[in-house]
Amino acid sequence: MTGSPVLRTRATELFGVEHPIVQTGMGYVSDARLTAATARAGGLGIIAGGMLSYEELAAAIDYVQDHTDKNFGVNIRANQEDVDKRVDLLISAGVKVASFALAPKRELIDKLKDAGLVVMPSIGARRHAEKVAAWGVDAVIVQGGEGGGHTGAVPTSLLLPQVVDAVDIPVIAAGGYFDGRGLVSALAYGAEGIAMGTRFMMTTDSPVAQAVKDVYLSKTVNDTVVTLEIDGVPQRVLRAGTIDKLENTHGLQRMVRAARNAIAFQRISRTPWSHMIREGLAMRKDEGLKWSQVIMAANAPMLYRSALLEGNADLGVMATGQVVGLIDDVPSVAELIDRIVAEAETVLARLNAPMGTRTQA
Repeated sequence: MTGSPVLRTRATELFGVEHPIVQTGMGYVSDARLTAATARAGGLGIIAGGMLSYEELAAAIDYVQDHTDKNFGVNIRANQEDVDKRVDLLISAGVKVASFALAPKRELIDKLKDAGLVVMPSIGARRHAEKVAAWGVDAVIVQGGEGGGHTGAVPTSLLLPQVVDAVDIPVIAAGGYFDGRGLVSALAYGAEGIAMGTRFMMTTDSPVAQAVKDVYLSKTVNDTVVTLEIDGVPQRVLRAGTIDKLENTHGLQRMVRAARNAIAFQRISRTPWSHMIREGLAMRKDEGLKWSQVIMAANAPMLYRSALLEGNADLGVMATGQVVGLIDDVPSVAELIDRIVAEAETVLARLNAPMGTRTQA
């Protein structure tokens, strides 16, 4: 168990894990192997279920449960056509945590909680945290603007204390975390733990090809860009691959390419067109997207799949947090979590030392 009682938080108790460290559900990255490795190492691993078919998700859950008896979570999309069926799967399989990138409907929250699952959506604004807390969720992941993928403009250092002061449920801080110093800083703000995406992607347990990891290792904190050109909603990605071409493509040419990628994704995923259309209509209604943005959203999975799953760093798009510029190695998940916990305990010991005896961590 963790040596310092400070590192045993409401989050570790709620999730039933040893360390207050969450591996986020990154599409094409947070597979069953990475999730199982995180769970075995004492953190909360989360399967990224949004890009998986129902059958693939069931197989991923089986894999994790075959490789560890520790708790883990599953991230699903609240607007998926078969979300009720997926919720039933999580319940029947005994998954501990249901994670959502978008707030689920209250009926889903109630159903999951009644079955004993922990419900934890990700949010990017205080008002969103207040809304889902009022709906009864158990915890929230709060991602600041430094984070990768879909992100807002407010940095974690400002958003986190806003949310902590607004709700009384456990808050998990995300966006800019990679080491034990960050964990201690998040706890100081009132968070109950940290969530990391890019840092977990850059481990040997991640399915991302080494060639793509090498691209990440070469980047600085200034080598990311927040763009609307992937799916019409702000996303932070590496300034690499096809992003420059995307940003310089407009009008009909952009829409044609997006449509082609949507068709390719449909063929690979075998998602019925009727489901994709209904999901698009739901996105347009729930998120206020224009039709052009809905078409671009269908384009995004192929752009990410090309780089992260197929290893084509020069062709696809790579989501990342600005923290990419502070990552210089690719450890195993167990090594990473052990290191973060040891660093955090060192920092806490230094802060508790009498004045005049403190040394730099």
